Amino acid sequence: MGYRLGVDVGGTFTDLLLLETGTGAFWRHKTPSTPHDSSVGILDGVNAICGAAGITPDAIETFLHGTTVATNAVLEGKGARVGLVTTEGYRHIMQIARSFVPGGLAGWIIWPKPQPLAALEHTVTVKGRIGADGAEVRPLDEADVRQQLAKLQAAGVEAVTVSLINAYVNGAHEARIGAIAREVMPGVPVSLSHEVLPEMQEYERTLTTVANAAVRPIVGKYVANLRTRLAEAGMAGNLSLLRSDGGLMSAHKAEATPVNILMSGPAGGVTGAIWVGRNAGIRNIMTLDVGGTSTDVALIENLEPRRQRTTEVGHLSVRASALDVKTVGAGGGSIAYVPELTGALRVGPQSAGAVPGPVAYGKGGEAPTVTDANVVLGYLPENLLGGTFRLDREGARAAVQTIADRLGIGLMEAARGIIDIVNENMFGALRMISVQQGYDPRDFALMGFGGAGPLHVNAVARLMGSWPAISPVSPGVLCALGDATTRMRTETARSFSRAAAQTSAEDLIAILDEMAAQTRAELVADGVPAAEVSSLFEVDVRYAGQAFEVPLTITPDDLRRDGVAGILARFDAEHLRLFTFNMDTPHEIVNLRAVALGQVPDLPAPEIARGDGNPAAAFMREHVMWMDGREQTGAIYDRAKLRAGDVIKGPAIVCEMDSTTLIEAGCVATVDHCGNILIQPA
Repeated sequence: MGYRLGVDVGGTFTDLLLLETGTGAFWRHKTPSTPHDSSVGILDGVNAICGAAGITPDAIETFLHGTTVATNAVLEGKGARVGLVTTEGYRHIMQIARSFVPGGLAGWIIWPKPQPLAALEHTVTVKGRIGADGAEVRPLDEADVRQQLAKLQAAGVEAVTVSLINAYVNGAHEARIGAIAREVMPGVPVSLSHEVLPEMQEYERTLTTVANAAVRPIVGKYVANLRTRLAEAGMAGNLSLLRSDGGLMSAHKAEATPVNILMSGPAGGVTGAIWVGRNAGIRNIMTLDVGGTSTDVALIENLEPRRQRTTEVGHLSVRASALDVKTVGAGGGSIAYVPELTGALRVGPQSAGAVPGPVAYGKGGEAPTVTDANVVLGYLPENLLGGTFRLDREGARAAVQTIADRLGIGLMEAARGIIDIVNENMFGALRMISVQQGYDPRDFALMGFGGAGPLHVNAVARLMGSWPAISPVSPGVLCALGDATTRMRTETARSFSRAAAQTSAEDLIAILDEMAAQTRAELVADGVPAAEVSSLFEVDVRYAGQAFEVPLTITPDDLRRDGVAGILARFDAEHLRLFTFNMDTPHEIVNLRAVALGQVPDLPAPEIARGDGNPAAAFMREHVMWMDGREQTGAIYDRAKLRAGDVIKGPAIVCEMDSTTLIEAGCVATVDHCGNILIQPA
């Protein structure tokens, strides 16, 4: 029997999920994260979960991993010192950037411009030029190249980026500079723009390649360290990392182009939600992934997540495919406070995190948090994690009382106010991915996961009108499940830039075939059997004169059948949905992309035993909670003992190892054949 291990390293916990590929049986484990060296926490978890399953680490064939190591390097400004080599006359490319200032009308007055990832003093230019048609205009001056690289070496740069003008049509000069750099500065990683992003728009191409270089040493060190530690533990299986777009890439590929794993962490939850949706027969889903510090939301239509062409981390926006995930600073550890100035209750984005954590955890936290409000209201029973973890209810009450006193209201009203505000913050993030993108939230189910997602999913579904609210099987480790159930993916891009009227379907098919062959070869080199590789294509279209394009998926068969006219008709329809109007301007085809995919692992969801609809076997005890402005008596159930078809009337709480599901008064939950809890209005 083969085993796949999914590992998701979060800020607070490291989650593991071990799958037996033949039977779909799984084991799950949560262990505290070790931020100083995450491989320590990962190995603690690997040993624990292998012990539980009665196997040794060498039985694991594939180790699949979602990580925030690249994200945090960018957010904390801890990237490597990057040297940039560009064409003569383009030295200020990173400083000039795009003339876009975030914020309102007066944003430019108060906006401190972020420090570029490659400083001006570490930017050098070289003599030599390729024309826009790819022909050499002026040969590369190699003596000059060596002189400029010597300057970067003297400045002590830790990574080198080469990004020349027009390199996307012909990368010969870049490749030569790269070869010289490896000779002059051995051991320093070199990123070439025509390999990382062969697309026009030199600022985006340069920025993306510089970002890639900035996180390369950190990711390289992390992967090498993890690989060594796993090998010492006896694990010789394949190591793959989750890409920002929800696919997998081999670890050595991630070391070369880590810009593709900047949003690796949140992508796991989305791929996990797709697996649950496929097994539960629900195809349109919005995800609500609530952790200790933040909430990530995404939209899945017909089991396909929405992707976007940019990855955004903090103020950095790079051109690399990513799932369209929006993040808001609202989580279980978000701190509630009343500012002097307004006297109105606020929640987050500051968080108590894992240390010191909420007051209820008894680890020295003093500020009232969302978790404390949930404890005060009775939504989080005192004994968590099967009684191994006791919550300090009195401490939580005292902390929330400080908010009640500031506002001059009762304790329960203050606690419910904290929960209502954090739910509204999550609602705001969900509106961004649904209503603002032209989707009606009432056409989607809402799936809550992460440690605190199932506690809030019922209330947020009510705000959105999105039913059923779903608490999936093992919601606390769903990101790790996503890592374990996704497939290999790679892509390449090519700028095309031609008026649609002067383009034939044959022109496009020839380039797409060539790109497909290249991406397929990459996956085969990573060990995917050739017979399992499939290809997808995307084309970016815009109206002539527009500065942004709309991506569309296409197949060569569509092209042969409907020609270029078919693509344009689809573009017009999508433009209308996004912007509510069309133009009678000619169309331009801007970029082409080819995506190669491995097979989705065929992992069935194990079914649970059928019941008669009465959840009495799982009943633990009666429990009082505050809901709809008064105390109400509900019940607490043990999720492990629920059976398929069981019906639970709210108010009720369902407890399990890694999460707690709240079913509100006026709602009713049913358990489906896989053990997911589906909540509907009564």
